[in-house]
Amino acid sequence: MKGDRKYIFLFLLPAAVFMSIFLYYPFFKSMYLSFFRTSGFFSKTFVGFDNYARMFSDELLGAATLHTLELMLYVIVFQVGIALILAVLVDNVTWGKGFFRMVFFFPVVISGTAIALLFVLFYNFQFGLLNNILQNLGFDKILWLSESNALKAVAVPTVWHYVGFYFVLFLTAMSKIPADFYEAAKLEGITGVKKTFLLTIPLIMSDIKVVITLAITGTLKVFEFIFVLTRGQSGTEVLGTYMYKKALVDQNFGYGSTIAIYIVVFGVLLSLLANRLLKRDEITY
Repeated sequence: MKGDRKYIFLFLLPAAVFMSIFLYYPFFKSMYLSFFRTSGFFSKTFVGFDNYARMFSDELLGAATLHTLELMLYVIVFQVGIALILAVLVDNVTWGKGFFRMVFFFPVVISGTAIALLFVLFYNFQFGLLNNILQNLGFDKILWLSESNALKAVAVPTVWHYVGFYFVLFLTAMSKIPADFYEAAKLEGITGVKKTFLLTIPLIMSDIKVVITLAITGTLKVFEFIFVLTRGQSGTEVLGTYMYKKALVDQNFGYGSTIAIYIVVFGVLLSLLANRLLKRDEITY
């Protein structure tokens, strides 16, 4: 038993070191810096909880939070929703599941920055693909990245990027459901859409919770789509871009670190709330 513990420790050590360097150390370093006012890398003044008090009166932080919540709503409804619909459809086909899995997952392996640059070409007012299509159909051009449209325009590549990842998670969960369940449901006359809502979704509810949690935390990390498409202007400033501007543009690492702590706490609270709302008796198998 002692020998087994030694090998367990050796296998866990690389992961523990990696997480300590790239996860725990930055978090506690940010927590430490949040009690200081900084100007550049070397000028640092202890201010206690002043940075945290400042957040409550920061209107730009409030606006960034609202924009993040709006983007999160699009992600949960469309990204998770489309992934679930695709998984249900592919789960019911008799052949080609591997092909569909590969095709839908492909956008996940593409860099978010590359996807954002692709959508720059789509949205460009003068020579963009979308406006060229509208002109050919006889419609007027649209300023896709205007203040009223920009956040919705950014939501499109954000949603498309990770639909395939959640699709694979849902499809994997559905593949683990015993065939006997579906056969028994068929004998009871439960087929089609009714089968999906009464059997499939309840059986993968724990996986749906995980996906929604990943969608919430993933939205809080959105940066490249906003930065490349709008630079955080036109009403698209989110928490990630606002933290970047305060820490690296304004060189105020203290307040930037405070916003980072705020993002972590905000994400944990939203994840707990989502799991609480989805709490129900799950069907086990």
